[in-house]
Amino acid sequence: MAPDQVGAALRFPQGFRWGAATAAYQIEGAVQEDGRTPSIWDTFARTPGKVFHGHTGDVACDHYHRYRDDVALMAGLGVGTYRFSLAWPRIKPDGSGPVNGRGLDFYDRLVDELLAKGISPMATLYHWDLPQVLEDRGGWTNRDTAYYFADLAAAAVARLGDRVATWTTLNEPWCSAFLGYAAGVHAPGREDPTAAFQAVHHLLLGHGLAVRALRDGGAREVSLTLNLARVRPDDPADPHDLAAVHLIEGLHNRLWLDPVLRGAYPADMLALFRRFGADHVIRPGDDAIIAAPIDFLGVNYYQPARVRAALGVDGGPANPGTEGAEYVAQDLPVTAMDWPVDPSSFYELLMWLSDGYPGTPMMITENGAAYDDVLVGDRVADTDRVGFLDGHLRAVHQALAEGADVRGYLAWSLLDNYEWGYGYGKRFGIVHVDYDTQRRTLKDSARWYAAVIGRNGLD
Repeated sequence: MAPDQVGAALRFPQGFRWGAATAAYQIEGAVQEDGRTPSIWDTFARTPGKVFHGHTGDVACDHYHRYRDDVALMAGLGVGTYRFSLAWPRIKPDGSGPVNGRGLDFYDRLVDELLAKGISPMATLYHWDLPQVLEDRGGWTNRDTAYYFADLAAAAVARLGDRVATWTTLNEPWCSAFLGYAAGVHAPGREDPTAAFQAVHHLLLGHGLAVRALRDGGAREVSLTLNLARVRPDDPADPHDLAAVHLIEGLHNRLWLDPVLRGAYPADMLALFRRFGADHVIRPGDDAIIAAPIDFLGVNYYQPARVRAALGVDGGPANPGTEGAEYVAQDLPVTAMDWPVDPSSFYELLMWLSDGYPGTPMMITENGAAYDDVLVGDRVADTDRVGFLDGHLRAVHQALAEGADVRGYLAWSLLDNYEWGYGYGKRFGIVHVDYDTQRRTLKDSARWYAAVIGRNGLD
């Protein structure tokens, strides 16, 4: 479906899905209620020096108790799809054993409330909150975790599958593997590149096994969400810079896309498994499991990347095996995260995916920005965020016009929330949250987004 352009107005295809996204640990709170046990993020947040000001997700946005109000907010904005994640330690408190009915009861209530307000629920099975008891057994370095994850998928779809049509297995497994097991800046805080590559394979294996479990349970749409980057060379005419791009793009993009969409790891990425002594975790038959067909690819996009070749440097601890490749500072506006802003890179990424992995529908499952918002009275005039969202939606529209199969756009995030290692120091929401009172206030970006949804496009 091609979008329409009428004068200065840009319209998206009929049926384009507009929505917003969140994640369980970032908003729910209630970490000790109704049988929930600690996740790796509960443990990591309590480790001195790991999270800004020692912030935890104990209360977060108190969504566990305020979900009806939050659903009403979404309905008022015209949100048609809500992507949320399920907390593994709520549903299976010991990670691998019996289902905790009280934990699933919450998601039952949430799904029913969404449907009552005309909002389609989109459930993500894993947004980084692995039960600590499983990390104690090796976490994602342990092959058993992939099978336990499939059991979680089976339990969730058995309870919710009659009302939840769209499922995502993993959110941003690159972060889980490389930030969590190599760089140590995300939970579980390990700094071991071998463990990171073991985690890569077991995450992907878990994805494939979960796809099978979801299909067996009657799921209508199954997807995988990746954080992808369009990696540009500092000098497009320099073959060494192009080689550096290929290496970084391999770790960020091809390592995940190729086994799922092409049926095998790229040869250069397999070489990294061997180099770091992790190739033994790849067993015969795993490729076929990982390549189980998906209905669409979830694309999370936040910032561009530019790299060059440089002797004696590497991509840093989050990018093991990328010696000779260096990230280059870009002369661009930045967000409060110091992430460069360049919507044209988003357009290029969507076209790169469309050309390189043809026949794969896409949905933008996260896109947004943190800024230093100020609440004045009842208003947050977040002009920069409006500009960010507007520019990136124009990039999506351009990609659609040139043939990219993009089915929807979910803004990150509905609410200001717990931003992982940054604690409550960064605000991504289109709705402001006062963490002391839990009062919600629509930002200007929320009202702008509601108008976009209402007209199915941009003026």
